[in-house]
Amino acid sequence: MLKAQTLSGRARFAALCFLTAALLPSLSRAQVPVFEITPGDSKITFFVKASVALEGTFEKWDSTLVFTSPDVSTGVLDIKIQAASVDTGSGMKDGKLKSKDFFNVEQDPTITFVSKKITQTGPTTFDLDGDFTIRGVSKPETLKLTVSGAGTGSGEINGTMAFDRKDYGMNKGIPFVKIADRVEVTVNLHAKRISGPPVALKQ
Repeated sequence: MLKAQTLSGRARFAALCFLTAALLPSLSRAQVPVFEITPGDSKITFFVKASVALEGTFEKWDSTLVFTSPDVSTGVLDIKIQAASVDTGSGMKDGKLKSKDFFNVEQDPTITFVSKKITQTGPTTFDLDGDFTIRGVSKPETLKLTVSGAGTGSGEINGTMAFDRKDYGMNKGIPFVKIADRVEVTVNLHAKRISGPPVALKQ
């Protein structure tokens, strides 16, 4: 009888441990800000100074913003762009940008940026140091952001990152078009907090 009671007690203890383990992840997640970025309300564009207008958008991309705590420095912004979705409004320019001289979309179909560090530089401004990859070449770059609507649960994340195209092997030009080496990529992201507490920001 005593043995049966002991086994029953162990069973209850095991069940309690299992229940606790099952609940802890959800309780932990409840304390973490969870954001959703909606592509329909967002866009990613680029601009290059040139003798003929050279700017456009990327029609296909995905982005996530993940935090491990309410501390803003724990955030990671991950952006993945389908290079072949470039749209300048000109088939000739699009074709050249997709070629091996520029994006090389057949061999390197994605352009990515993954932040490694977030530094708040003002009440609504941030520097995101991260790895930028294009044409299969990765280098550290900084995305400078301004955030609106902080603390409201919904807002805009706007920022620009500039890089030298020749650092990534894009050394050639476009026939009859003089283009600069500096490329500016601009992100306009709409983010909504779908669960968890707000991100703690410095005032």
